[in-house]
Amino acid sequence: MRVHFVIHESFESAGAYLPWAATRGHNVSETHVYAGNAVPENADGFDMLVVFGGPQSPRTPLAECPYFDSKAEQRLIRQAIEAGRIVVGICLGSQLIGEALGAEVQQSPNKEIGHYPITLTAAGLEHPLFSHFGSPLTVGHWHNDMPGLTADTVILAESTGCPRQIVQYRDKVYGFQCHMEFTADAVEGLIQHSEQELAEAKGKPFIRSVEEMRAHDYREMNQKLWAFLDKLTQ
Repeated sequence: MRVHFVIHESFESAGAYLPWAATRGHNVSETHVYAGNAVPENADGFDMLVVFGGPQSPRTPLAECPYFDSKAEQRLIRQAIEAGRIVVGICLGSQLIGEALGAEVQQSPNKEIGHYPITLTAAGLEHPLFSHFGSPLTVGHWHNDMPGLTADTVILAESTGCPRQIVQYRDKVYGFQCHMEFTADAVEGLIQHSEQELAEAKGKPFIRSVEEMRAHDYREMNQKLWAFLDKLTQ
């Protein structure tokens, strides 16, 4: 399978998606947006598109962030969906899927940073791709916003801090507001870049300390993410 990653920042990473793709023998290509790479013009070169997170919003204009072309990414997402490709969005990526389908990004009720449990909804509990998750399941978080909902969107998981943690937009199209791809190295990259953000968020609900994030074992959620991806790509 040909898998294409869109990575927005040098301090954001594909995390657990990379070893998953490598151990399954998938062919991986990457767009590093922060380095000035343009996203593909169409979906011809991949079977699966994964759009990762970033500090931007789908509404961030080019004048504010010249290397982030939200409209181009949304066009690619729409083309991939129309071509029947698998599309997965994480955090900003999930919000971009929603915007591409006409659903406006919204602010989450709470900022979440660290690791907190998500709970599957009734639809999530019945969904064959998520039957192995268990509920609740502790996963990674690092966000202010949440994806918009179309009329057909199904919410599969929620949390106390955010009501839209995993959503299904279409067949083979999923948005994860949470970060099940986090590894110790991925989280460390975010910590190193986010000193000011973490200082400003200290004391708010749903904000873990740096020490707690560094000590957490992310492997269980990584394994459950891998099982989801295996089912999705069968």
